[in-house]
Amino acid sequence: QVQLVESGGGLVQAGGSLSLSCTVSGGKFSNYAMGWFRQAPGKEREFVAAISWTGGTTYLTDSVKGRFTVSRDNAKNMVHLRMNNLKPEDTAVYYCAASSFLPYGSDYLKMSSPYEYEYWGQGTQVTVSS
Repeated sequence: QVQLVESGGGLVQAGGSLSLSCTVSGGKFSNYAMGWFRQAPGKEREFVAAISWTGGTTYLTDSVKGRFTVSRDNAKNMVHLRMNNLKPEDTAVYYCAASSFLPYGSDYLKMSSPYEYEYWGQGTQVTVSS
């Protein structure tokens, strides 16, 4: 059984930084494309970032480009989301997700769709105060 556990959320002032991590167990991590999504109160879950199996391809939603970085460590079964220059609108529960369906070379449209991911973590809260 594949399990994803996020860590690293918390409260930070606007302009600050946080790093989220997601540890995957129960499967072959290097076979999964990984994604980060977030959901703010009263809003739908939205795509934040994704990274291919090898880490060679990454995607970011426009609102976080230049501020967030996604990376993975296949030796440690972990994916990371480094968030800099945080804004109040980044406040949300952040979820990591894993997909064994997405083939290598998948485009942004596929990598950003939550329907392509079959495994999800429980989420971690990120709160950015103004």
